[in-house]
This record gives sequence, C-alpha cells and structure tokens, in this order.
Amino acid sequence: MAAAPLESVPFSELLRQPVETTERLTRVRAVRLRRRDAADLVLMSAERAEAEAEVIDVTSRLLAGVARRDPALLREVLPNALPWVRFLPTADIDALAAELVSTTEAAAAIGNTAAVSQLLVEWRHTAEIHADPDLHRALTAQPLDDFGPVPIPRPEAP
Repeated sequence: MAAAPLESVPFSELLRQPVETTERLTRVRAVRLRRRDAADLVLMSAERAEAEAEVIDVTSRLLAGVARRDPALLREVLPNALPWVRFLPTADIDALAAELVSTTEAAAAIGNTAAVSQLLVEWRHTAEIHADPDLHRALTAQPLDDFGPVPIPRPEAP
C-alpha cells in the first residue's frame, strides 16, 4: 500500500496565508511545504501524527510476532511487499528478514523510523547489484581482504 500523495504548496504560502494553508489539513492527510534551499517539510495535525505513530508501533509488533512464530512466512511474503527481494540470494533474504524485524521493532520503540528507511535503501542497493551480472562481477572480483592500516591524513596547508 503506497502512501497517499501529499498536497504540495510553497513554504511561502504558509507564511503569507497561515490560516488558509493549515485549513487544507481538513481535506488532506498532510501538506508538503516546498522550500527552495532546504529539504521540504510536511505539515500535519498532531492527532494524525500520533495516530500514524500508533499504527507503525502496532505493525512493527505484529511483524515481530509473526516473524518469531513463523520465520518462513515472513520470507514467503517479503517479495510481495518488496519485489526487488527476488534478486537477493536466499541467505541474504534471511538476513534482510532478521534485520528488518529487529530494526523495525527498535525504531518503533524510539519513535523514529529513519533506521528502517536506511535499512531498506541499503538492501535495495544490494539487490540492484545482484540484478546486474556485470556490476556484481565488478564489485566481487577483488577479494575483500584487509589491506592494512590506513595512514593518518595530513592537514591541508592554508
């Protein structure tokens, strides 16, 4: 299930018309505030943010419970949720499933899903490497040995 698209407005609209801009929240889930020189922001009601946090918390607990009870089921349904998983070797799918459960559970406990997002980005990139034989060969041809100590960088002269 993909997230509903956000209504998008320039950040300056919030500054010029704060009442009208915030009234949009009666019609949409959230408003994306586009900024020119910084990352966009999302404006939503506190009630909505709390409800979404509760859904994430319950979902992570359910995922963890299902994974503990039937790890094979999680491996079976992962390709439905994350189609790129099909490019991963079986051992990597098992590792992804385990990391996803533990990271999701920990992230929900602290109320910050950034680690889950990062985990998915990293595993998706791993799948991209496995999907491209030339790239996979190039990245795995060199042995992953320890190349010894790294010299301490010298400060640049002013």
